[in-house]
Amino acid sequence: MSILGNNVVRREDPAFLTVGGNYVDDLTIDGAAQLVYVRSIMAHGLITAIDTDEARSAPGVLGVYTATDMADLGTAPNVLPMFPEEMRRPFVADGVVRYVGQPIVAVLAETREQATDAAELVVVDYEQLPVVVDVERAATDEVVLFPDVGSNVLSRVSSDSQADFSACEVVVSERIVNQRLTAAPIEPRAGAAWWTDDGRLVHYSACQGAHPARDLLATIYGLDTDRVRVVVPDVGGGFGAKSRTYPEELALGWYARALGRPVRWTETRSENLMAMPHGRSQVQYATIGGTRDGTITAYQVDVFQDAGAYPMIGAVLANLTQRMLTGTYEIRNVGFNATTAVTNTVSTTAYRGAGRPEATVAIERMVDRFADEIALDPAEVRRRNLVPKFLEPYTTGIGTVYDVGDYPEALERALAAAGYDELLAEQAARRSRGDRQLLGIGISCYVEVTAGAAGSEFGSVELQPDGRVRVVSGATPYGQGHETTWAMIVADRTGIPLDRIDVVHGDTDLVARGGLTVGSRSVQLGGSAIAAATTQLVDAARDKAADLLEAAVNDIVLDAETGGFHVVGSPAVSVDWSKVASSGGEPLYEFNDFAAEMPTYPSGAHVAVVEVDRDTGATTLLRLVAADDAGRLLNPLLAEGQVHGGVAQGVAQALLEEIVYDQDGNLLTGNFMDYPVISAAELPSFEVAHIETPTWVNELGAKGVGESGTIGSIPAAYNAVIDAVSHLGIHHLETPLTPEKVWRAIRDSTQDRAD
Repeated sequence: MSILGNNVVRREDPAFLTVGGNYVDDLTIDGAAQLVYVRSIMAHGLITAIDTDEARSAPGVLGVYTATDMADLGTAPNVLPMFPEEMRRPFVADGVVRYVGQPIVAVLAETREQATDAAELVVVDYEQLPVVVDVERAATDEVVLFPDVGSNVLSRVSSDSQADFSACEVVVSERIVNQRLTAAPIEPRAGAAWWTDDGRLVHYSACQGAHPARDLLATIYGLDTDRVRVVVPDVGGGFGAKSRTYPEELALGWYARALGRPVRWTETRSENLMAMPHGRSQVQYATIGGTRDGTITAYQVDVFQDAGAYPMIGAVLANLTQRMLTGTYEIRNVGFNATTAVTNTVSTTAYRGAGRPEATVAIERMVDRFADEIALDPAEVRRRNLVPKFLEPYTTGIGTVYDVGDYPEALERALAAAGYDELLAEQAARRSRGDRQLLGIGISCYVEVTAGAAGSEFGSVELQPDGRVRVVSGATPYGQGHETTWAMIVADRTGIPLDRIDVVHGDTDLVARGGLTVGSRSVQLGGSAIAAATTQLVDAARDKAADLLEAAVNDIVLDAETGGFHVVGSPAVSVDWSKVASSGGEPLYEFNDFAAEMPTYPSGAHVAVVEVDRDTGATTLLRLVAADDAGRLLNPLLAEGQVHGGVAQGVAQALLEEIVYDQDGNLLTGNFMDYPVISAAELPSFEVAHIETPTWVNELGAKGVGESGTIGSIPAAYNAVIDAVSHLGIHHLETPLTPEKVWRAIRDSTQDRAD
């Protein structure tokens, strides 16, 4: 029986639960200087003077550097070549600051405390410039951040056609806001760097890809890639926000060279909230139309995407919103427009889902609004418009090609697991009694794209002389359970026990190549590479087994249950992997670089059940039922863990979390008192139902699952709260649906009816 498809406990966990992980800040680095940045307290201004004299003479200080000192380093490369050269971000601000928290001065000292104290002695004088933090206003160019560019607008994107609502019996429009969020990883950004005696740069990083970080450092320092070593130890969360290595960290090599000693940097939690790039920040104007019998016939979304002060991945995420525009629905008459602009805020980047949650929020909110307008059950509206099950490529109304999916089955499973009819009855009873605890039921059907960016992933397997297998993966884990999954794949194909399989990753000196661990790509690319390499290893081992058994290689088979090679039809005489390994010659080694011909499209349906206190507006999430289809599940336990984490972050967006700036660009949510990260206290035990529609895109049949929970749960929780108060005449609110926001809506609605 195959080990794949079974619950296998993460083999990574015993160490984490006993001795703990080994993170960048845990490293012992002799003689390392500590780096602290002086950051801008102004969102937009000219730097007229910087006084560093007191800081330079403070106890323990080793160096104080401004843009003038670091002129030879230039500016950080653009994330994408399409961005204007004038918008490249300096490593420390050079003459102009464009957001609160931008680094201005680097202070290095013997200890972190000394560097912090010295940084407080630096005096920066500013000449204030006009500030724009609202992306819609920024798109008017009333305030221009980069005069040499002449406009804040980075791009305007339009679909080939626009939706036509002229034949619709019902048309509904709403403004939907996907508020700015922060990933808030438990481990903030951290790095350490030094130069070896032979001139190599060694860099430790808490990031989502060792090789992309290495390549970026090689570009910045003008080195061949083999002259840079990047090591990624344990990483305490990434969620997309660590997919890029940022200028604060990229400059560590320069400081190390200037001081002639190692340099390390770990940001504080306040710095992390203030200065690590944020997610989402997309404003949508959505319109949906159709017939009164519940058929959706037209759909249009126009968005404004906030890129922040310097364009990063967030500046192109509207493209993914367009790609997933129609979600799980059969709608041909569609249109999309997007305007992306820079603002005096922290840059935006990928955050769990990255453009796909925004698309799902839009379509799922508008399906509910459409159902509300025609007084039809939202589940029934979905049934009438879902794309039927398909096992061959399907092209959507916006032109996206999906691989396989069974959206109706996911919806029915989620509704059945939730007890939808009973919930509706309970809701009606509460309303008739005038209960103060309002019951809300929210439905979300979603489809998303995983491994959507071009590229491959590397995997290799090597049979060691003692019979152990060494697996090397180009994918960099940060909590996904790669070591367990990769070992399971090898064990399944070889019969070698899990405890005799070693997994190596995250070190560019040990791993030939690799990509970013983003976009839920790991199993379908990294896992497929390891699977293919393992199959090649088995074939190579059959050659050696044939010699040992004195038989023709074509007559040799592997019993993957026992891990023994034998002549077909004669299992009594066999040789195991240890005998093959010790039979002499070079160790068997095989590798594979797997690239899929297209992305995969996981899907599912979520049902959220909430109670809203009519007197306070407080929302309690009672249940969250998630029916997710990620193709073939190699380890359902790990998949469920990914869904649990994703749901938590999705519910947080719907109910709690929001990065807020005032009109002057000052961050108002700079700590966990003002930015309420969701916790177990706000969450129930999730109910997860798996559906498996294996994809044909890779031999494992696997799709991604890392972001599905977030994408499905945001609109489910969102719709549930609106549903709870819809009988009071409240049909739409903007997230997060905080108690105050909901309470005010209830109060205003009650007053309107009284008038």
